[in-house]
Amino acid sequence: MRPDDTPTDTATDSTTRGTARRTAVTREPYLPPATQPIRAVVWAIHLVLPLLGLWLLLAQPALDIEWHDNPSHFALILVVAGVNVVLGGLIARASARRGDARLLLVSLVFLSSAGFFLLHGLTTPGIFIGLTLGFELAQPVGLTIASAFAFVSALPLGAGAARTVLRYQAVLWAGLMAALTAFGLACLVPGLTPLSGPLPPHGAGLGPYALIGVGLYTASAVMMFRLHRRRPAAVLISLITAYALLAEAMVAGMSHRLWHLSWWEWHLLLTFAFLFVAYSAYLQFRREGAAGGLFDAVALSATARRVQAQYEEALEELVGHLRRRTESGVPVVTRLAGRFRLTEGQAAVLDRAGAALAAERDLSERLGALVDVGRQTRVGLPEPDLLAAILDRVRQAYGDVRLSLMRDGRLTLYGAGPPEPPHTARALAEGRVVRADGRAVHPVTVKGRLAGALSVPAGTTAQDEALAAALAGQVSISLENARLYRELNTLFRQYMSPDVAESLLADPGQAALGGSLVEVTALFADLRGFTAFSERVAPGEIVEMLNRYHSAAVPCVLGNGGTIVQFVGDALLALFNAPARQEDHAAKAVRAALEMQDAAAEVSRQVAAEQAAGRIPAVEWPTFRVGVNTGPALVGNIGSPEFRGFNAMGDAVNVAARLQALAEPGTVVIGQPTRDLIGPAHVVPLGDLSLKGKVRTVRAYRLVALEWRNE
Repeated sequence: MRPDDTPTDTATDSTTRGTARRTAVTREPYLPPATQPIRAVVWAIHLVLPLLGLWLLLAQPALDIEWHDNPSHFALILVVAGVNVVLGGLIARASARRGDARLLLVSLVFLSSAGFFLLHGLTTPGIFIGLTLGFELAQPVGLTIASAFAFVSALPLGAGAARTVLRYQAVLWAGLMAALTAFGLACLVPGLTPLSGPLPPHGAGLGPYALIGVGLYTASAVMMFRLHRRRPAAVLISLITAYALLAEAMVAGMSHRLWHLSWWEWHLLLTFAFLFVAYSAYLQFRREGAAGGLFDAVALSATARRVQAQYEEALEELVGHLRRRTESGVPVVTRLAGRFRLTEGQAAVLDRAGAALAAERDLSERLGALVDVGRQTRVGLPEPDLLAAILDRVRQAYGDVRLSLMRDGRLTLYGAGPPEPPHTARALAEGRVVRADGRAVHPVTVKGRLAGALSVPAGTTAQDEALAAALAGQVSISLENARLYRELNTLFRQYMSPDVAESLLADPGQAALGGSLVEVTALFADLRGFTAFSERVAPGEIVEMLNRYHSAAVPCVLGNGGTIVQFVGDALLALFNAPARQEDHAAKAVRAALEMQDAAAEVSRQVAAEQAAGRIPAVEWPTFRVGVNTGPALVGNIGSPEFRGFNAMGDAVNVAARLQALAEPGTVVIGQPTRDLIGPAHVVPLGDLSLKGKVRTVRAYRLVALEWRNE
């Protein structure tokens, strides 16, 4: 598990969900005044000066004068201990409210130092008892215990360690209280322990042991400073300063020159350390107006992220309330102010911020709806489905949106409903916006003519009106594009194969001249006897005959995935495996050929019946013959920049045409490459044929069925 306070776990990196706009990029991280370069130097000098003063006093004993004032000492101790108790209590309360292990440990730093500092004051000579060993040891012992808490608090506690600290917080409190009670009794009850006895002439001799506390405070300050670099906060700077001053106080306390200036110095260092934290908390309280989050910057990153999530959830609740414009019971701002202990001024600011964010969220959702409506035009949905999808989307952002369409010269509400009044249609046709009953009706046009009307709730600002007009314009574009797409799609499919039409609609660049070499199966079919038929009937009957045959043949090709390349008189050319790829293109081609012959035979039977009934002239109709061959061909757009067509060029296509010309009426002839690909089939070998324009012979077969069956 990664430690909680790794560089990637910064609580200040969380951003409010929604549509906050970033208008600038900050190149340098923000630093509070305490960490700006110049002030950082001043801050460091302030930490160095006490040590320089201590060195000067110890190096020049004449300057280290004695000032013995027991009442002043006792009063100073009471004030500083009281400040410490207040700070420790505030941090402990923040720990309980947030459930944070670091805040618990920091509170123990202040309370343990306060408790032993108070014992140091109570043992002041001449107040309650005389000069004792406990008077000398109380504060070093307390600072050492506090340094252990400080060190643990600065560690990058993971989730497991934090839970362990919180699980044993009662044990920690009880242990600290027991230590204070035992030490107090030992110092204040005469004759109970050596602590209540006289102070040795050369002091307690704890100087070397005090170095442990100095090291722990120094390490704590360094670790807290690293945390501050990732999460800048004034309260962290004050805590770092306090740890540094406590370390210096322990160094100063090692001199053991009672009542001299060097001895008073560590009292002043302790005073400055705790008062500095108190002053920082006071300034933050004045700036924020509430004590709820004074020490949140000290908390673990997991706690900070949890608090941030609570803030975001609260802001979302406020934004949702403001967007709905209705809320029963207690106002939401009042509830949030109570939950986060906000002042009246903070609640007012939150209300205004929520209103601004709600307005921006509405704007973003409306703009998003406009974009989504624009995307719908590329889907190629049928018009009813398109309009239903558009209305469903825009109602999520704009509210009660209604669409009317022109039907028989009248604006009729889409779906169901009464038509718009005639005067509304006339006004919209002139490009005007009609406002009535709290709604604004905007024209929807197609090719410059009124095609419908879009009715939206009337806005209260110019921005609302502009967005509604933009929505009507986008719906007009979508409707016009949908109808144009439908027209083009119908037109393309009537004049070319669906595969070619869909490819060109999706990518018009495919209409460029050129092609690629692809293995294809070509199917040629024409009508044997077409010329004789044409000589004996009128042109209209020729067209009727071709349409009947092709109406029967085309579905056979398309149903098997083929692409009809062209009609030339009574002949047609179809390709398989181009432009769409097919693994079993040869089998699909011969299946289409057999189905064509079956369909043509059905047409012949119908014609015979009609001729027998005298409905059409008794003229022999032509009969389909089909040739199929497989091989490589150059497939693409062939022609000129002005006029072009999708086609295939190659020997395989030419052989298919020659095989068709040799086929008997009502039969299908295939080449050897096709035969090799279709697997088991009922064929009749035709031998090696000499075809027109071919030097080599071509082996061919008459296809009877795709699966063998006995005749």
